[in-house]
Amino acid sequence: MAVLIFIFIVVIIVAIFITKFKNRHKKITIANYHEILDTHIAYYQKLDEAGKIKFEKSVSSFLDDTHIEGVGTEITLLDKIMIASSAVIPIFCFPDWKYKNLTNIILYPDTFDHEYQFEGNGRNILGMVGSGYMNGQMLLSRKALVKGFSTEHGSEQAAIHEFVHLLDSSDGTADGLPENLLAHPYIVPWLHLMHVEMHKITDGKSDINPYALTNDAEFFAVAAEYFFEKPEQLHLKHPALFSLLSRIFDREMEM
Repeated sequence: MAVLIFIFIVVIIVAIFITKFKNRHKKITIANYHEILDTHIAYYQKLDEAGKIKFEKSVSSFLDDTHIEGVGTEITLLDKIMIASSAVIPIFCFPDWKYKNLTNIILYPDTFDHEYQFEGNGRNILGMVGSGYMNGQMLLSRKALVKGFSTEHGSEQAAIHEFVHLLDSSDGTADGLPENLLAHPYIVPWLHLMHVEMHKITDGKSDINPYALTNDAEFFAVAAEYFFEKPEQLHLKHPALFSLLSRIFDREMEM
């Protein structure tokens, strides 16, 4: 009996030690998040203290839920936080949102081709949301990921672009019409505005990336990049588009 009691006490002590170690490790990790976010993520830098705490928790939650692996490259903490930040930014006003259509992210060192090769010619893909046997997978170029958070990236942000595709497809179809995010009365105005803006791009009367002409889904993702990366510029040059994107992402962007 005494032996059993001794074993029980030892087990309790070990459990307490493990719990304290895990909590200490988590605190250190969050501190690392804060330092990296404050250095590399401009969106985070503009938040108030409450917003920063919320962002840090969202980053931590995303990383707990999502596996990230590298192909031809080692994954760093900075890589993980840049990827998680790209995921959090579009859903920042939806605290309970989970990317249920995502299980794994694969990071390549550079651009890749449709055969998922990152060496040789014909490599022009910055990011991709998988389908078919690749369903639930996202592929990203580290070079594009890092460029998206640099000070000279313009309105392009490849990782945010891919996460917006996931938001778009959360209603079952990636069609540029995010029905889970857009109230019904605004659906027709959004569709109309998309095609008006696409005509302007075709006519050379818009600064929106011409890649948006690929289809409606790409227009939405490209426009969202612009919205999050250069909101003041979008508001000035495309006020109607800015207004509807504000409704879609449920936020009032300060100008």
